[in-house]
Amino acid sequence: MTRILLKEKPFTKEWFRTYTLLVFGALILALGYSCFMAPYKIVPGGIYGITIVLQHKWGFPIGMSALCFNLPLSLLGMRILGSGFGVKTFVCFILVAVFSDTLPCFLLMLMGEPIPTDPLVPLDPFKLGDEVLLACIFGGVVMGTGVGMILKSRASSGGTDVVSNILHKWTHLPLGQLQMIVDSCIVVFGFLMFQDWKVPMYSWLSIFLMCKMIDVILQGFSSEKSFFIISDKVEEIRPYILKEMNRGGSIIPIQGMYSRDKKEMIMTMVNQREMAALQQGIYKIDPNAFVTIIDAKEILGKGFKKLTED
Repeated sequence: MTRILLKEKPFTKEWFRTYTLLVFGALILALGYSCFMAPYKIVPGGIYGITIVLQHKWGFPIGMSALCFNLPLSLLGMRILGSGFGVKTFVCFILVAVFSDTLPCFLLMLMGEPIPTDPLVPLDPFKLGDEVLLACIFGGVVMGTGVGMILKSRASSGGTDVVSNILHKWTHLPLGQLQMIVDSCIVVFGFLMFQDWKVPMYSWLSIFLMCKMIDVILQGFSSEKSFFIISDKVEEIRPYILKEMNRGGSIIPIQGMYSRDKKEMIMTMVNQREMAALQQGIYKIDPNAFVTIIDAKEILGKGFKKLTED
């Protein structure tokens, strides 16, 4: 049943929305690779980390080189892991490859700048010069935005994701750990080829920023808080939350670990603006209450963000 719900019928509103997200995500990801990473020898892991090295050493275009890696890798992934990668993954890495090789030329033409003909000279439309840290920060944020949009369209950019999934099937190690190992090996490869300690430093920083930005795109900025309130005055705190705060919640029976006394705990959710008001209200009712406040990544439902298929 879940598989049916996650598939979009062709040419429906949902289908157009998904593929629009996919195309723009691929465009933004390609912008990060080709305009922020490649000109400054930053190796952000993945297939494009390898192709950036190949471009600087032998003049191979990063997009077409990545396509030569991604096609056999994805076919191998489909053979070993099944057809779970789907059509959208193929569409995605083809778009990223095409955009990566054409976008810098388009931007240079738009700015009226000459296009270098030497294949060993990466196109650099933003001309940041020695500001490699700036390229690293913006590149990580831009790539994370692109990957986040691609993941929201329920696709993948292929590449080392396939390698990690295959290794996960064979070794049963955590997928995130395997992805980090694969990307780190590629960063080390970049260091060995360029013989420059700044390469891995900038590269790992860009990977970190990319991962953080992916979380922001997928989960949003967290401003909601979960309150867990243990008090002897639950019946006084309860109407304050319901009437004064206009919030709901749950009352959970608990038992003290030391005394084994039976008590009740209130669980409720508020946004950041209501957090101080709830804390003050609890303190006035019961200064001895035990309160745990946790950041909620995302709250979906009545009173908060609308529950959607995304």
